Amino acid sequence: MTEPRLSTTEYAVLGVLAEGPSHGFAIAKHLDSSAELGRVFTVRRPLVYRALDRLLEAGYAEAVSTERGDAGPNRIIHRITRPGRQRLRRWLSVPVEHVRDLRLEFLLKLALIQRSGKSPVNLIREQRTALGSTLMALDDRSAPDDHVELWRQHNAAAAAAYLDDLESRYA
Repeated sequence: MTEPRLSTTEYAVLGVLAEGPSHGFAIAKHLDSSAELGRVFTVRRPLVYRALDRLLEAGYAEAVSTERGDAGPNRIIHRITRPGRQRLRRWLSVPVEHVRDLRLEFLLKLALIQRSGKSPVNLIREQRTALGSTLMALDDRSAPDDHVELWRQHNAAAAAAYLDDLESRYA
């Protein structure tokens, strides 16, 4: 049986669940734009509940109890399962494929790794290696007349400098 493809939103919810059992409303608070994790990756409450449903269906999360809601219905407490933890661990160790994915997916991975108390150095180094040929190819080009290519060059240079700075801070 093949594993279901998970969205970045589903990984974000799984990452919050890895910190401890919680209910959808509390998970949504962690992913609100005003929260630390939400600054990196914001997820609205309906999408949190949809992600939870998918994670339950895939066997990556499970309902463990119910608690009385403050003003609404009872809240279902969920926790990550062993397969969910394994899947999250694998995802957190894999670098993103494109420079454009550094802004959301890579930063989310960094944030979740840091929140778990682990060092992100391995991911940072793997990321630098994974994007190495792309960054060098964009750096080696002469100044293009095309504004899109010029953006790509500047973006790649910024990404390379960012990864270098990150590695030196955590190494």
